[in-house]
Amino acid sequence: MNTTHGIPMQLDARAVNILSGITTATLTTLLLKKGLRNVWLRGARPLRTGQPRLVGRAFTLRFVPAREDLATPESWSSPISTRAAIEDMPEGCIAVVDAMGVSDAGIFGDILCARMQKRGVTALVTDGVVRDQAGVLGTGLPVWCSGAAAPPSVAGLTFVDWQRPIACGGVAVFPGDVIVADDDGAVLIPAALLEDMLQLAPEQERLESWIMSEVDKGAALPGLYPPNAENRARYEATKKTGP
Repeated sequence: MNTTHGIPMQLDARAVNILSGITTATLTTLLLKKGLRNVWLRGARPLRTGQPRLVGRAFTLRFVPAREDLATPESWSSPISTRAAIEDMPEGCIAVVDAMGVSDAGIFGDILCARMQKRGVTALVTDGVVRDQAGVLGTGLPVWCSGAAAPPSVAGLTFVDWQRPIACGGVAVFPGDVIVADDDGAVLIPAALLEDMLQLAPEQERLESWIMSEVDKGAALPGLYPPNAENRARYEATKKTGP
């Protein structure tokens, strides 16, 4: 099994199933309660909206500013290249790319995204941009990014490493952390907090669904959201009697 620092790079079916039903908004709230305020990756927006919510372990890649002796078309054939990194990506991972928010050099185009799709990569998430937007969309690889630009990566970036800690969208991402991405963006769950989220998130979604049903009935928000003792007791009673 592919592992990083002892962490399996493929999430089990239970984790994927649970987190696929949890909004990124709910996850940010729960992580805030755990003391983590900085988990939403800035600039990573869905290239195509309306995609299913996606979940996977983070496979990290890092760019630094372009340096003329290193950021060349010849570098694409180097052992340290995005091409080599893609061949290391395990099935089911989410590629998370630190492009430093650079918006005038596309990190990946249609050919690289097509290869990732063939390797079973779940999604690409970056604070940078892609190129060949129509072609990238045509590959079917789900992408969260800041937009599109025609120039290649070497016009503004130097690729340096993969499977190391990175900063993507201002968030510290370590290999093996968990990414959940939907139309609200991409959120990081630290690997050590995964089990906590699997326990807490479904209950939070159930509670908020009940609160929404009360709002639909005309209930006022004070004492309901968040629930006071009386409303909490009413909610707990519905759990015993069923929907």
